[in-house]
This record gives sequence, structure tokens and C-alpha cells, in this order.
Amino acid sequence: MSVIDESGREFKVDLTNCDREPIHIPGHVQGHGALLAVHPDYFTILQASQNVATYFGTPAETLLGKELSILLDPTQMGALRDARQSQPLAQNPVYVFQGEIGGQGPFDVSAHTYQGILIIEAEAVDQIDPAAPDFQALVTESLVRLQSTKTLEDFCQAAAVEFRKISGFDRVMIYRFLQDASGTVVAEDLAPGIESFLGLHYPASDIPKQARALFVQNASRIIPDPSYEPSPIVPTLNPLTDRPLDMSYASLRGVSPMHTQYLRNMGVCASMSQAIVVDGQLWGLIASHHYENRRVPYGLRRGCEFLAKLVALMVRGKVDEEQSSYRQQIEETHDALVESMSRHRSIVEGLTGGERRIEHFVDCTGCAILADGECHLIGQTPTPTQVRVLAEWLRRERGDELYVTDSLSREYPEGERMKDVASGVLSIRLTKVPGEFVLWFRPEVVKTVNWAGNPTKPVEPTPSGDRLNPRKSFELWQEEVRDRSNPWKRLEIESARRLRIAITEMVIRRAEEVSRANVRLERSNVELDSFAYIASHDLKEPLRGIHNYSTFLLEDYGEALDETGRERLRTLVRLAERMETLTDSLLHFSRLGRQELDLQKHDLNDVLQEAIEATSARLEETGTEVRIPWPLPTVTCDGVQLVEVFQNLIANAAKYNDKPHKWIEVGVRSEGALPGEQPHVLYVRDNGIGIPRKHFESIFRIFKRLHGRTEFGGGTGAGLTITEKVVQRHGGRLWLESEPGQGTTFFFTLGA
Repeated sequence: MSVIDESGREFKVDLTNCDREPIHIPGHVQGHGALLAVHPDYFTILQASQNVATYFGTPAETLLGKELSILLDPTQMGALRDARQSQPLAQNPVYVFQGEIGGQGPFDVSAHTYQGILIIEAEAVDQIDPAAPDFQALVTESLVRLQSTKTLEDFCQAAAVEFRKISGFDRVMIYRFLQDASGTVVAEDLAPGIESFLGLHYPASDIPKQARALFVQNASRIIPDPSYEPSPIVPTLNPLTDRPLDMSYASLRGVSPMHTQYLRNMGVCASMSQAIVVDGQLWGLIASHHYENRRVPYGLRRGCEFLAKLVALMVRGKVDEEQSSYRQQIEETHDALVESMSRHRSIVEGLTGGERRIEHFVDCTGCAILADGECHLIGQTPTPTQVRVLAEWLRRERGDELYVTDSLSREYPEGERMKDVASGVLSIRLTKVPGEFVLWFRPEVVKTVNWAGNPTKPVEPTPSGDRLNPRKSFELWQEEVRDRSNPWKRLEIESARRLRIAITEMVIRRAEEVSRANVRLERSNVELDSFAYIASHDLKEPLRGIHNYSTFLLEDYGEALDETGRERLRTLVRLAERMETLTDSLLHFSRLGRQELDLQKHDLNDVLQEAIEATSARLEETGTEVRIPWPLPTVTCDGVQLVEVFQNLIANAAKYNDKPHKWIEVGVRSEGALPGEQPHVLYVRDNGIGIPRKHFESIFRIFKRLHGRTEFGGGTGAGLTITEKVVQRHGGRLWLESEPGQGTTFFFTLGA
């Protein structure tokens, strides 16, 4: 069979294009009623189903372009106009009246608007039964019984029983969709002698994706006779839209030939389905089958549709009840993690350092955090290398902020090696920094699934071979399912998404705090630098006066003082000299932060030679040998300041050495630089007294000395502070390795 696509072209339908079949524009209606497409303002007939000739006694071609009043009497037209004005007809079929049309009938008439077209449907009424049951009362009684159930399983079973009681169908099933769009019968009520489908699974191809999407729009579907004779829409294209008529909300909408064949293969002679939509998602269906042709009276159908909406609301409540304790656990863990992150310095410490940690957030067997260049593993996880490679794949191939799967190996070939610990993966990307993730893992769980027929063969060829038919066998077919974990619940997925938002907000807030702190620190450094400069500069004159006058007193009045007085004056001179030396060092240090760097290309061999010449007196005095194992590179730097770096390090190496044979080695290595730095790591190594590890940080504080004032030649303790400042101003870093008694190596780099 062929259908009409949106451009008006005909194409053949088979199961190879089921997911693309435009079932909302089948181009025909079912046989139990007639349809009219009418101008919404002028009530002129634009299109009609071919069978209006049978039902209304007037050919479709004759009706086209005529006013609707050619068929409806004034009372009926009045009812339609009232409905048009008072009822929300857009995408919402509304019952208008029951009565004869063109002397034929009676019909149940409904109307709705969609895409600017007024669509009127007239369904034939077999007979008017004055003793018809009160469906509203039946629905009310059913609702009371449904409310008495405790669990979701009991509720679904009760819903199946109540629907069959009201509808009179031979079989009513509650069909639940799974995450992969396949489905399973979770509840069922049957007439005597009918085979049970309870617990059977059906592949996603049985209800294609566009059919599932249409159920979300139009929750009800009636097929009184799968073997009906299709009645084409005339003309094929609507004159207003120049497109086929969209019948998404029409009860008479024609059925896909694949679906009618599917029903016939099952032996079903009538079906009725109501969607169970929860939070805008298709949760399941109330699927009713009958084994004889069966028209459903309009009142009964509306009662079933109303009950289906109540069932959907109650399903939501039951699902929430069953997940309430788990939801509370997740929310409490979420709050605890956020609180922990606010107390700890890093996000990783916040996620792992509290009483409730990241592995407690959702049900999992293992967890990994990739942040700050580290890979933190908790519980049963893949190896660090496997986790890093997986994170890189997620970053490169799955750029989304959240990724979830219960069968990693189906998308990621390397997942086959990890399925014992990571067949299921739920991951969130922490920040925009590449490769930062939180991943939760679940292992493979081997299951046996009962299918209604072989799911790997959803179609069978016809004898002519020109098309495919839906499968004919629905007998039990068992499959052992591997490479899958227990599925992730929507609650878990949404909670992970919410946690990611909380982490992102925390990172942003901390970045803002750091930025503000940096501004304050920069302002403070500028103020401190200015203070140090002013203080050291302005102190020099009074210190020089103290020194000079103390010297004059010794020279001119020394004989008049006893030895104690003279010694006190000499002490005053020494203190003034030391104070002047300290202020000179402080002034020099403050000037470093005030003057611009003169960056040029410099051969470090020349820079080093200048530093060696400046320290030659000390080197000769201490008998220290300077070794240069290989030539140094040419780099961009301030040559004058770099001379001072080498000079300070060489002078310290010569000074703090108690070995009979003293040596200093100055060299460069190409490995070990941090990302973004030039590839050269320079070093100054000695065989001196060494430095205990506990002093590695304190030696860079200005005026900090580890020894007495007169030991190892004295000094102000400013040399390393100045050296570190110069290196940092070049965008590099300074660090050391040392063992007491075995010598020290100072390393430094220069940024680009």
C-alpha cells in the first residue's frame, strides 16, 4: 500500500521505513466515519473523505467549495458555531452533537482545529440505546478502587481490570516503555480462554518513534476494524496549505498498513489504545484488544480517555511514592556535597571529604573524579588509564554536559574490556576545562528476557518478495541479554544534571572570589611595594646621620669615654651599618617590582660569565670550582636581572659549603618544565651543607636566615627573595631539591 508524503508524493510503505512513515498524513480515513476539512471562518468545505457519498448521500467532489450548511441544518450549524466560540478547539477534539446528516445517520459529530483548518468528524452510530450505562458513574467507581492500591504493580493490575470492565474488550494490557523504547506488558486482564501476554517484551520497532511521538500529542487511538477499506481524502492537497491534511488529532485518521497487518497477524479484530503520559514523556499505553470487530460508542470512549488521564496522574504519584525514600537520599546527599564543597579548598576534596561522598549520590559500584589533572577512583572501577581514555572519548565524541548509557560497549568499543565494572556509565562534565568529569559505574547484569516472538526478526518477506510483512509469530522467545547494566533511573539522571549545575555554580563563585582576592592582593602589593620603597629610601638619610655622628664621637671624644662607652658607640656604628645594608636590600627589592623588564634575546653563557666575574672574589676566597657541563641556551629575558639571579645562587652556593673541595655546577635540562613554560629548566647545584625540607618555603622570605648573623659570612637574607621575584616576573618558577650534608640544587624556569 502507498501513502502520501508532505509534498504530496506517493511512496510504498514497508518496515524498512517505518520510523520515517508520515502517519500523521495518511491521506485517508478509516471506514467507520466520514471527515470534512472546512475553512474555519467561512465554513466552506475544502476537503472531504471519499466515503461521504456513502454516509451523507453526496459525492465528495460535489461538496467541495460549498458551505457546510449544505449538510448541516441550522440547529447543527448553531451548535458548531457555539463550540467554535466557546470551546478551545485547537488540537482538542470537542463533541458537538449527535444527529442525522443529509437524512442519514445518526452520527456522533466532533470538531477541532489544527494548522488553520477546522476538521469535522462524523462517526456512525450503530444504534441509540436509551439504557446505555452511565460511564461517568463507572469511571468514578473505578477511580475509588484504583486509589485503594498500594504499589505501582498493584495499581497497574487494577487499572487493567477496571478498563476491561468499562470497555468490554477481550484483553486490556498496561504496556510500559523501557529506556531503549522497547516495551513490556506489566499488567493484564483477559476474557476466558485468551492467551496471556503478561511479562512479554516487544521491540521498539513494534511502535515506531513517530507513533510514540504522536501518542504524546493525541493520547487516544481507536481501530474498530483493521481490515477496513481506506477512504481517500479528496483532494489530496488542502487548498489553503497546499499540503496533505494533517490528521494528528483526528479519531478517524487512517492507520499505517504495517500496523493493520500487525494486528491481523495477532488475530486482533479491534483495538483501542490510550497513552499514559507522565511529565510530558510517554510512560506507557493502556492497550485493549478485541477478537471481533468492535465500534466503541463516543460516550464510552470519552469515559475511557478521561480514566486514562487519571491513570497517568496516579502513575506519576505511584512512581514518586516508590522513589520517595531514594529521592530523599539523593537530595540529602546533594545538599551534603554542596555544603562540603563550600568548606573545602578544592572541588575534589568537597566531593570526597565529607560524611556523604560522591559515591553515595546514586546507586553505583564505583566512581571516578577527573579534576586538576588527577584521577581519583572510588570502589570498583576501570583502571586509571581506562578512565582517562574514556574521559577523552567523552570529551571528543560526546560533548554533552551529561552522558548516560547502560551498555557502554555498544557505543564505545573499548567498553567491552570494562563491562565487568563499567557496562553502565553516568557522567557529568564538571567545567569547561577539557577532561574534567565525574563518572559513576555499574557492572554488567546478565538477564533472560521473554519476547513476544523473535525480536531480531520483526519482519518477514511476502511470497511475492516485493514488500515486507510484520512478524506472524508471537510465541515466547527467550533471549539472554548481556553487555547491559541495570538501567539508570530518570531520577538519577536528573539529579546528576542538578549536581553538575551546583558544582558549576560553586566553581564560578570561587573563581569570582579568587578574582576579587587577586584584585585586593594586587592593590595590597602595590601599596606594600610603595611603602617599602618610601620607607627604605627615606630611612637612608637618618641612618647615614646616625652612622656619621657615631663615628665622629669615637674619633673626637673617644679619649673622654671609658671602654664601656667606646664599645657602645662602636656597637651603634655596627647597627647603623647593618640597618643601612638592610634598607639597601629592601630598596633594591621594591625597585624590582617597579621597573619594567627589558626583555631581549640573551645568550645565557654570556650572562653566566658576567655573574661569575661578579662573584670571582668570593669564589677565589673559598676555593670553589664552577662547572658548566654543556653550553647554555639563548632565551628571552632581562639580561641585567638574570645576571643577579645567577650571582645570588652562585654566591650562596659558595658561602654555604663546608666541604674541603667545593664545587658548583650550572646547567640546563630539557625535561620537567610545566605546560606553557619554555622547555629549559636551568639549575645551580652545589655540594654544600644542604637545607632541611622543613625550611624549603621559609628560605624565600625576605631577611630570613637559617644561621647566626656571623655564621657563613653573614648576610641580610634577601638574596633568595630577590632571586624568586626576578624569576616570577619572567613568568617562571623557582624551586629546590636538597638533603642536609649532601648539597642543594636550585631549579628555575623562564616563561615565554
